[in-house]
Amino acid sequence: MDKNELPYFTVGENGYGGAQGWFTDKWMNIGGCAAVTACDSSIYFDLYRGTRLYPKDMNNITREDYIDFGMEMKPYLKPRFTGIDTLKIYINGVKDFLFDKGEDRLYLAPFDGKEPYRSARSLVKTQIDDGFPIPTLTLRHSAPAMADYVWHWYLITGYRYENGVDLVKVVTYGTWRWLAFDMLWSTGYSRKGGMVIWGEK
Repeated sequence: MDKNELPYFTVGENGYGGAQGWFTDKWMNIGGCAAVTACDSSIYFDLYRGTRLYPKDMNNITREDYIDFGMEMKPYLKPRFTGIDTLKIYINGVKDFLFDKGEDRLYLAPFDGKEPYRSARSLVKTQIDDGFPIPTLTLRHSAPAMADYVWHWYLITGYRYENGVDLVKVVTYGTWRWLAFDMLWSTGYSRKGGMVIWGEK
């Protein structure tokens, strides 16, 4: 790892991507994190890969339009009592969304959280270098620094190596943060989340 960050986009005046806290729908406000990563990924692909997934004005992504898009995504990644707690549920939902949009160039595959750290590290570099944000699921986690990411979907959109530590850029809640990737990946629990691999046919 050296350093690479994906370009991104602003929602409204200062939202770095979307945020589930914007939704007035109760369940989306509580558990819409998976849908937000799918919405952000869709907008990213429209901007940088020429897809047509976001139905609103790409030149002026307002918070109101983003909320509407999130509600369009809701049936595919519907919040539920246990959350979207597996990669399979997420992938199947996004596949259905892509099918209904007539987008057949993109595909998704799981990368289980039980995979070794070295493999995960390599995947992050490859995906970012290839221009793909990485939907990531963390379930339980033992590190206090990960408290905001427990039972949560977010995007990894960059990596860098600094002072002997591999860092990843994590996007969620309408903002971003750099986290140590070895900490993020080593949850301390047997049940893992993982990452979703994007590719283009």
